[in-house]
Amino acid sequence: MPETPALAAHFSLHDKALAQRWARWQPGPVRLPDQPTPERAFTLDSMDPGEKPFSLGEKALDQAAMDRLAVDIDALQNLFYVDKRYKLLVVLQGTDTAGKDGTIRSVFARTSALGVHAVGWKAPTEAELAHDCLWRIHQRVPQAGDITVFNRSHYEDVLVPVVNGSITPQQHRQRLAHINDFERMLSETGTIVLKFLLHIGFDEQRERLQKRLDDPAKRWKFSNDDITARKQWADYRRAYNRLLDACHTPWAPWTIVPADSKLHRNLMVATVLRAVLQNLGLRYPAGDPSLAGIKVS
Repeated sequence: MPETPALAAHFSLHDKALAQRWARWQPGPVRLPDQPTPERAFTLDSMDPGEKPFSLGEKALDQAAMDRLAVDIDALQNLFYVDKRYKLLVVLQGTDTAGKDGTIRSVFARTSALGVHAVGWKAPTEAELAHDCLWRIHQRVPQAGDITVFNRSHYEDVLVPVVNGSITPQQHRQRLAHINDFERMLSETGTIVLKFLLHIGFDEQRERLQKRLDDPAKRWKFSNDDITARKQWADYRRAYNRLLDACHTPWAPWTIVPADSKLHRNLMVATVLRAVLQNLGLRYPAGDPSLAGIKVS
């Protein structure tokens, strides 16, 4: 069997303790799509959504750490914006109520709107359905110096159609392969693809859905489709297992974030994001050498 490939350089963290902790929450070692699948397929059942592996042990300590992370990410984002050697695509995927909106609000609380853009993906329109499923996605990936955050993503096209049976098994395999090729192309042209699955439990989702129903200020978020999707929990779990196994690549690895705790969810995403940004060796442009020594009167 061929050796397992290494993560892309920007994901190979210098902090070995953090790297080991991060690796524990990935769906196994990364491998190339054409490599043989492991004898034991990955399953989300092996990941406890109630764990807090990035917690410091107390809520107050975690909140203080989160506040520091938000400051650090703001500084790094400003540098990322002027460096312009990279683009960053952050993918937030998860079931209803997993906390995608809350993660964006918390992790990017201090960043400038100049270089950070959030895109919320809905069901494809008729015009989008007339193209391949990645056509609409490609139009919204980041440009040089920008960070784009996907609230849901191209992975919806290997979830909803699979669960609802609107594509064949062959089309499912093709889409997974197309996603890997697409993400590899993005990576090879300067885009860092950082993917997070916000992993909540069945009981936690029930509580969050009920809170939406009970709160008039949040009831607008609720849809009967949420109940339909909840009844398909096991089917969605199988579809997630498949995509996590098939699309955990060296150039676009998945991170599974135990997200029953909202604070821990935000802390873990922010910690990994900061580490990857710090790993890039960001720098300010050299500037015009003729400006050296000029005094403004």
